Amino acid sequence: MKKIITLIIILVSGLSAVQAQTLDSYLEMAAKNNPGLQSKYKEFEAALQKIPQVNALPDPSFSFGYFISPVETRVGPQRAKFSLSQMFPWFGTLEAKGDAAALMAAAKYQSFLEARNKLYFDVAASYYPLYELQQMLEIERENIEILESYKTISTRKFENGAAPMVDVLRVDIILKDSRTNLEILNEKEHALVSTFNNLLNRNENEDVIVTDTLQATAVEIEAVKDSLLLRNPTINALDLKTKASKANEIVAQKQGLPNIGVGLDYVVVGEPSGMSVADAGKDVLMPMVSVSIPLFRKKYDASEKEARFMQESYTLQKENVLNSLSSEFDRTQFEITQQLELLKLYREQVTTTEQSLNLLFSSYGNSGKEFEEVLRMQQQLLKYEKMMATAEVQYQIALAKLNYITAKTY
Repeated sequence: MKKIITLIIILVSGLSAVQAQTLDSYLEMAAKNNPGLQSKYKEFEAALQKIPQVNALPDPSFSFGYFISPVETRVGPQRAKFSLSQMFPWFGTLEAKGDAAALMAAAKYQSFLEARNKLYFDVAASYYPLYELQQMLEIERENIEILESYKTISTRKFENGAAPMVDVLRVDIILKDSRTNLEILNEKEHALVSTFNNLLNRNENEDVIVTDTLQATAVEIEAVKDSLLLRNPTINALDLKTKASKANEIVAQKQGLPNIGVGLDYVVVGEPSGMSVADAGKDVLMPMVSVSIPLFRKKYDASEKEARFMQESYTLQKENVLNSLSSEFDRTQFEITQQLELLKLYREQVTTTEQSLNLLFSSYGNSGKEFEEVLRMQQQLLKYEKMMATAEVQYQIALAKLNYITAKTY
């Protein structure tokens, strides 16, 4: 049953025209350079070459024979014989073969489109973690700067006798954690950049330009899930393979019918010795017709059954793929909705935490007490900022996954 699904999504895009085109330019680069995708296209081109092979007539046969001991006939001895023959399949056989090959080539093209869409998703799924890493580095650096300022303030208060030494030690502990996290994030960058560049088939150390700001704009999409899924190239490929198998069934039926051959024999005749008859020494020209008799039916019956079984197989495969795509569509839709709700929550939590932190820090500035609570609230703010960056990336990856499932054209 078709189900109308309304998706309220946030379309995240770059603020500037250059930023908005960054990912698109990488997708274009990947489509041109990725060897796996190029291999899929070569398979399609190879499948196209099958068409002229299967819908051509078999090669004609030519034979020559020389009589070592001439065969005496009434008109003279036979010296040599030339034969030329051509076999013709039953009517419509070549057309059916060509249809089957053309449909299989079209299925190969759909497989190429599927590989391209998967590559686009892989590129997007590798691009957005680089944005997340960039945000994490910035957040961690800002956190270290704030902690260092806290350390300076707590040190002065300790020197003035307004706060205990433990406040300074607490800041030191958290600072060490933050600096270690910053080092780990810096080390992580190479692995992410390398993975991304490998998808583009370029030097793994090549710089990757990542947008530094994401803006949320609400967009409403209303669509029929079933119709969206039917655009998927895998489904289209299976439909084409089913049609190709039907054409192969026709081929099998026609191959079980007689083939017709036409030919021509030319016999070189010498002059007879010792006698004179009409047409003596005249060469012989003899047209011929031949018919193949398909007596052994098992191979033709088996070929028809094979084609029917393949049709059933492709139909079942399509049903299975549709079920998987439907489940993946629903999971991705949930992921999009979940990340939107989390983004809303984290923004609110960041705002509330900042307000609480300002109040606590003002209180600490006046009394020199509850510094531990200031540090805890600062770390809470850090956590929400990081979770917000992660939610933005997970949302974008989920949106890219939805585009992949529904074969959205970039």
